Amino acid sequence: MRAMPKASLQAIVKHCDRLLRTNAVKDYDGAANGLQVQNSGKVTRIAATVDASLATVKLAIAAGADLLVVHHGLFWSPSHPWTGRKYELLRHLLDHDMAVYSSHLPLDAHPKLGNNVQLCAALGLRRLRPFFFTHDQFLGFQTTTRLSRLELSRRLHRATGAEPRVIPGGPAVCQRIGVVTGGAGGDLKLAATEGVDTFITGEGPHWTYAKAEDLGVNVLYGGHYATETFGVKALAAHLARTFKVPWTFLDHPTGL
Repeated sequence: MRAMPKASLQAIVKHCDRLLRTNAVKDYDGAANGLQVQNSGKVTRIAATVDASLATVKLAIAAGADLLVVHHGLFWSPSHPWTGRKYELLRHLLDHDMAVYSSHLPLDAHPKLGNNVQLCAALGLRRLRPFFFTHDQFLGFQTTTRLSRLELSRRLHRATGAEPRVIPGGPAVCQRIGVVTGGAGGDLKLAATEGVDTFITGEGPHWTYAKAEDLGVNVLYGGHYATETFGVKALAAHLARTFKVPWTFLDHPTGL
């Protein structure tokens, strides 16, 4: 009987922190990037998902994973007391020796494994340049091309599996496209200031429809969840190759 492949949690965390520049990339308060929950020290299977929650932890347990790699971690605000559902979450993590590693903006911005570069690749966008300067860094990418708004919408649908919401505020033929996954719609003015005529992100508030028309910018909302599945998949696949352990993606869509 073949022995189950094992890797060191400490080695994986050290590799991720260096690869993603976890301690150098600024993020929102409370993101707590890096190892959020440790286990006994060994990893036999990695599970990747967008959001850390009781539901996805249960999916990871069912998949036989002992390391959960996520984009949206457990800690965004004061998290005590650990009672009720939070106690149940903690109990599941400890009872099943489940470690949790979270990477938010470091994973968004990574030039090879990040959500933004991976979505650009899925859309067939090339010759990428830095875009969307915030938190003292560029998070996204932009490119110059000629692509109809309709074709770009179709490509986004194919890439994410979700029908995008399109605000046709700009030209029918897109010539300068910027991509920032997740919830960047509220920063539409920043995207327009950087010169794009088309902005692809996950979601945004109601008022961005009128703002897009005023700014003369197309906006394609591909879904916060749907646009941020790419990074955790790429990171988990990279870790599986590097540390010779299997991985799986846990799809738990929100529809948002």
